[in-house]
Amino acid sequence: MKRFTMFAAAAALMLTGASGVQAQDPATLGGHPNLNGVWQSLNTANYDLEPHSAAEAPAASRQIGAIGAIPPGLGVVVGGTIPYTPDALKKRDELRKSAPQNDPEAACYLPGIPRATYMPFPFQIIQANDGDILMAYEYDSANRVIHMGPVGTPPIDTWMGTSYGHWEGNTLVVTTLSENPGSVIAPGGAQHDGVTWLDRSGNYLTGTATITERFTLKDKDHIDYEAEIDDPSIYTHKWMIKMPLYRRVEDNAQILEFNCVPFSEMLLMGDLLESKNDSGQ
Repeated sequence: MKRFTMFAAAAALMLTGASGVQAQDPATLGGHPNLNGVWQSLNTANYDLEPHSAAEAPAASRQIGAIGAIPPGLGVVVGGTIPYTPDALKKRDELRKSAPQNDPEAACYLPGIPRATYMPFPFQIIQANDGDILMAYEYDSANRVIHMGPVGTPPIDTWMGTSYGHWEGNTLVVTTLSENPGSVIAPGGAQHDGVTWLDRSGNYLTGTATITERFTLKDKDHIDYEAEIDDPSIYTHKWMIKMPLYRRVEDNAQILEFNCVPFSEMLLMGDLLESKNDSGQ
């Protein structure tokens, strides 16, 4: 997992290596809309992409009360429901029952795409006059490079996949492939068999998915965001999410370092630590 300083350095290299970063018109850059800035979604998609009522969190207890409650949401799935095949829906339900302990977010694993976009943390788009685009996320200091050019063949599978971008008029279109966390043993012995969680409710995609995102600058402070997900291995047809992204407009808007690894240690290694303490070692 790359730390904040690493993607900050990458951003600096990217910008200094491009010619004429500052365009005369601040709304455009290299003939395309200027997406530079710190952005954030404002919805409940990270709880559940589909419409949902308020509910008690799976880990609710006397200690946290309403603090851990799930807020209601209208959903961001176009059409309202993710079109799982019957077998895939059963797996989604199994994942849902295993939450929150087996949700990769709880373990501070990289979130994947598109989940990184609508987690409750800001992210930064670093765009130059030409060349690739960097997206840096506050959660777990995640980041990805948008390789501007034709869609290629990713060399390996990774948690965040490999992203390729091009412009269609004023819209940045990003295709992400080979998003696959591999076989990760989760707390309690459950195994993440190459699936990427899309939210805290167990909605998921597999390593064979093609994710096509569209970023359209609506005005200087709003991006219309769409993500189409195509994965015939678990869905009956393609489906899409849509939401606005909002620019953080405060004077000191920036992404900070949220290194969540220390906060996940008891979840991941609590049994080992307690066993060690019991043995007096």
